[in-house]
Amino acid sequence: MSNKNRTANYKKWMLLLGFLSVLGVSVKAFYDTNVFKVNHVNFQTSKIPKDTEITILQISDVHNKVFGEGNDRILEKVKEIDANIIVLTGDLVDRSTEDLTSIFSFVEGLTAINESVYFVSGNHEWDNKYKQELLAGLEQRKITILNNKNKTLSIDGTELNLVGLDDESTNHENLDLAFEEVDEDIYTVLLSHSPGVVESYDRIPADLILSGHTHGGQIRLPIIGALVAPNQGYFPEYDKGVFELNANQYLYIDSGLGTSVAPVRFWNQSQISLIKVSGE
Repeated sequence: MSNKNRTANYKKWMLLLGFLSVLGVSVKAFYDTNVFKVNHVNFQTSKIPKDTEITILQISDVHNKVFGEGNDRILEKVKEIDANIIVLTGDLVDRSTEDLTSIFSFVEGLTAINESVYFVSGNHEWDNKYKQELLAGLEQRKITILNNKNKTLSIDGTELNLVGLDDESTNHENLDLAFEEVDEDIYTVLLSHSPGVVESYDRIPADLILSGHTHGGQIRLPIIGALVAPNQGYFPEYDKGVFELNANQYLYIDSGLGTSVAPVRFWNQSQISLIKVSGE
């Protein structure tokens, strides 16, 4: 084979490899953006009786995205999971969302499955001009809004403090008000859309903090991880997953379902999270 033919074949192989690489990245991005998974996270505590368990289904950063007609794919999975409570940790809508129909339909589906659904606002709710209409619509559909509020729940005889913080990233949080009269001897879960709360406050009297906001970076690379996240810039520390803050205190960041700015995820599949808290 002549050198000319070898060069031509080499170029053909390089073109083919380039095409396959682009195709592979495109398929992976489409899958991560449009097919969601359930992420399972487990915690243990001595604050609830041994051999008992509380299950919390966290849904975050929907950004008005729909999975299946009427979000039926998510609702089917929610019904299958059958968690004790459902928590919505902000950004149900995008700041540009004008039609609230799909979100209202979604939350109606959630409360039809589970009456215990709780919500805290995110930055996109605050930036959306229909915020008050959204909040009123959520309340009408029996969603409990916990913006700077708390409730003590009894789940199969086990007590749980559920505290909600309004969005810290837009300076609407009031930590003192949110934790008013909370008994710290009871296992306490804080809902805070932004994980930035752990950098803003030296002491947060919660055993577990559930956040979203970062989308896990939305675009991730193997080994490197998240490239950028809101309020943290490039290569964020608090991107997704579990972080131990202090002895027996954890932050969990769910990477969410939807997208913002760019309508794509990569190496970072859309997800909801099933959180199990077990007595030790």
